[in-house]
Amino acid sequence: MPSPRQFRIGSRKSPLSIKQTSAILTNLQQKSPNINFEIVPMSTGGDRNKDAPLLSLGRGTFVKEIELGLLNGDIDIAVHSAKDLPPDIPDGLTIAATTERVDPRDALISQNALSFKELPVRARIGTSSPRRRAQVLAMRSDLDVLPIRGNVGTRIDRVRSDAYDAVVLAAAGLIRLGMGHNITEFMDPEICTPEVGQGTLAIEARSDDTDVLELLNEINHDLTIKMLRAERAFLLALEGGCTVPVTAFARMENGDMNIDAMAALPDGSRIFRTKSIGDFNDPEGTGRSVACKLLNAGAQKIIDLGSTKGK
Repeated sequence: MPSPRQFRIGSRKSPLSIKQTSAILTNLQQKSPNINFEIVPMSTGGDRNKDAPLLSLGRGTFVKEIELGLLNGDIDIAVHSAKDLPPDIPDGLTIAATTERVDPRDALISQNALSFKELPVRARIGTSSPRRRAQVLAMRSDLDVLPIRGNVGTRIDRVRSDAYDAVVLAAAGLIRLGMGHNITEFMDPEICTPEVGQGTLAIEARSDDTDVLELLNEINHDLTIKMLRAERAFLLALEGGCTVPVTAFARMENGDMNIDAMAALPDGSRIFRTKSIGDFNDPEGTGRSVACKLLNAGAQKIIDLGSTKGK
């Protein structure tokens, strides 16, 4: 009798990534207790270039090596924070499953538990996300938004050490790490639209590996993967050569897919927002539709400007 196949799960080495991947492994073991799974920690370009601004690294910098390992057969499954994935993925790979989305909002952690409105003029806000920076400055141009890198714990420590007055992080990561008690304030998605896929774990596999695809289908959360498909379709429709912050956030309300979209200049001096309601059974169509609506609302001008500067 042939020995059972062992499935290797690729993950970044950060504490959050290992925590997320361990949760996926637990789900898989519960569904398939007779199968062996192994987590394979992997280094990515984004992890190695710790001092480089995230904007200079581009989307996909935290997933490329893991995807290459998947294509080469070094691993069988890859677990990513969906927000790290570029809008298109390599031929031969597919997002086979997602688990249920955790709180997608951004979260503020500040000294003395000051709310966003209470932060003093010239308060130092730490974030390396162009999307967060643009929206923070659109709300309050009097703040100093400064780059910050490092894992979640390191960023929180920078606030406690007085290097920053506050940081903005993904609420989902804090919750998954058991650090939600540090959150001062959740940012309203209507004024700080989350990153595409934020709060979602995307589980990638080879598109021809039927054994793995069947396993992952057992843990897939259908509602979440449809929201992710809509958001990624939006991103794909706008991403060609675009260097300005753009994002979309989908959710289900009354059986429909509601989706908010945003595009802004990096300094927050111009920002465009729009909303759309679409068919939940056509997530890609809904995503493309809100992208078109955002462009027609005026965002085409700043996206063209960003594309020109990016050349």
